[in-house]
Amino acid sequence: MSSATSVAADAPPAVVLSGITKRFPGVVANSDVHLTVRRGEVHALCGENGAGKSTLMKILYGMQPPDEGTIEINGEQVRFRNPSDAIKAGVGMVHQHFMLADNLTVQENVVLGAEWLHGIGQKARRRIQDLAGQTGLNVDPGVLVEQLGVADRQRVEILKVLYRGAKVIILDEPTAVLVPQEVDELFVTVRSMQEQGFTFLFISHKLDEVRAIADSVTVIRRGTTVGTADPKTVSSRQLAEMMVGSELPSPETRESTVTDEVVLDVAGLTLLTPDGARPILDHVDLVVRSGEVVGIAGVEGNGQTELVETIMGMRKAAEGTVSLHGKELTKLGTLARREAGIGYVPEDRHRHGLLLTQPLWFNRILGYQTRKPTSKGMWLDTDGARRDTERIVAEFDVRTPGIDVPAAALSGGNQQKLVVGRELSGNPELLIASHPTRGVDVGAQALIWEEIKQARARGLAVLLISADLDELIGLSDTIKVMLRGRLVADADPATVTPEDLGSAMTGAGATSPAVVEAGTHESGVRDAGQEGEN
Repeated sequence: MSSATSVAADAPPAVVLSGITKRFPGVVANSDVHLTVRRGEVHALCGENGAGKSTLMKILYGMQPPDEGTIEINGEQVRFRNPSDAIKAGVGMVHQHFMLADNLTVQENVVLGAEWLHGIGQKARRRIQDLAGQTGLNVDPGVLVEQLGVADRQRVEILKVLYRGAKVIILDEPTAVLVPQEVDELFVTVRSMQEQGFTFLFISHKLDEVRAIADSVTVIRRGTTVGTADPKTVSSRQLAEMMVGSELPSPETRESTVTDEVVLDVAGLTLLTPDGARPILDHVDLVVRSGEVVGIAGVEGNGQTELVETIMGMRKAAEGTVSLHGKELTKLGTLARREAGIGYVPEDRHRHGLLLTQPLWFNRILGYQTRKPTSKGMWLDTDGARRDTERIVAEFDVRTPGIDVPAAALSGGNQQKLVVGRELSGNPELLIASHPTRGVDVGAQALIWEEIKQARARGLAVLLISADLDELIGLSDTIKVMLRGRLVADADPATVTPEDLGSAMTGAGATSPAVVEAGTHESGVRDAGQEGEN
């Protein structure tokens, strides 16, 4: 029994949002939103990107004021001018992108900005150690954050809000970068804290996880609440259809489209740390064939980002070669590699995929400034770029008031659809897709998956890097596990489970016949005609 059921019947809810409306120029982000969160429950908030979840949570956390509506905390109406007001009222937020300083210790990160509470010495240290037991963080407060894994960094973020006195904790996409075993550990922490009286608002796109952890679910669509569901009786598919407002297509089985034609050939690729002391990538060998999706699984920080950036020419390899259709690209720059036929969906769309202050049509040109339809010889073709942006907006369901709005005005999911649309529109030979659906909703996810599947069927070679193990299993023809800069294992998507992959990713080794040590068998091509959920 969750603590939500043990709270006194006459106790006021922990949070009540009534009639919340928030407008921005040309956009109504929230329209008459109602949300009630009981004390001691885990209340999930689901909706497509652009549905208004982030804006609503920013209002609750004091980052933005509502234009209309009221907020009640424990039965008392409040008005937050800033996050400090929300924290004083007992509301804390753990952001999806961790806000920690790697070069500071756990204690320094937790205390930073809250020195007035317990000082910065032994009193603060004792308080942190007391709270650490609630989150399951079993590390010395003097350890540098850069030495922690992803799951422990998340615990430090939770520790920060507890240290400031939060009793209502907003978790924004908390499982996005966790392996299944770490998700289980997080859920144990959440349930334990529930029993101690804490209340959680859980924002996630992973509906199976929502149903596993939540006591109730509120769905937002197009800026307004459309209903509350009981996770014990509603299916993931029903929740998804509530989110998008229509039925979703049923999963299809597809025959393998993998051919013998090698598109990408990476041989002995080695990348060293800036001081040359150790390898970040250690003699990586990798082949991707026409019509094949090769997935890379790994806990973040094990070299996946560096592998992609070295293949793209953004980092200089110490050894090894990168070839596309037999043509070596190792000495070429990034633009030349793109012109050779590589499409690139970057891990960080804001840093490497978009110019946020520029209009959508201008972002269509990025990476394609030397090719049609965005150029005519030496000159940019702005009319061509505008026409093709209109096409991408229509074909990839990019929800926008128009192509002249800046990319920053779009939700994360619509930004991602714009990037994917641009990269597939270049008719690449190879698509490198790094976390292509991270932080996007089920509707955008389904569209991106379908576009990748269709391009694969046309012969596109795809290198897929993802922290979403279900995505890797569902899209890949073969999966390779990366650990400490090496490809250490191969997995068969037809039989492997997320738990199997999680074990290999964390260094536990192959615990299933579906995962074998790299190099012990011929991997990368499924038998002709074999079907799978690809």
